[in-house]
Amino acid sequence: MNCAARADGARLIYLMGASGSGKDTLLRLMRAQVRAVEPVLVAHRYITRDSSGTEDALRLTPDEFSRRAALGCFALHWASHGLHYGIGVEIDAWLRYGAAVIVNGSRAHLEQAHARYPDMTAVEVSVEPSLLAQRLAGRGRESASQISDRLTRAIQAFPVPERCGLMRVSNNGAPETAAAELLHIARATLAHGTPGA
Repeated sequence: MNCAARADGARLIYLMGASGSGKDTLLRLMRAQVRAVEPVLVAHRYITRDSSGTEDALRLTPDEFSRRAALGCFALHWASHGLHYGIGVEIDAWLRYGAAVIVNGSRAHLEQAHARYPDMTAVEVSVEPSLLAQRLAGRGRESASQISDRLTRAIQAFPVPERCGLMRVSNNGAPETAAAELLHIARATLAHGTPGA
């Protein structure tokens, strides 16, 4: 990860969850609930694969991704499942301008994100394993063995840095409800710096 100049991360929300937990759906529904005057922004991701119609992502070739990483164009970046993911350094400007910024991150790289933004709030989207298995099978991206691997990883514990605020949003029910909860967290950071402050 690029750990160059830091910006105030008190309004940064680092969204995590297992593949198939519905993060992209929640972000899409949440954006529809944001009032026009509210400074709540969702950062798009840069990915070295084609993005689906449900996610807010831009495709880069591996060479272009490496070039941008070397130039410091990413505030956060990581590798997973043979792919590269990045969040643009523009989020630092958005934070300085007073926006609440939500990024679609990775549980495996929470520690690196927290090192750059120690005042951020981490939010994990949780889903019951049986429901997660149905969602993974329904989207048709992975084989049965790949789904099994993803389900195994979904229930594994991940390290949470000391003093890192961690909240959980359940997405077992109506996704609109979980999206409203996520927006409530974003609004709380605008009002108080961090939820519960």
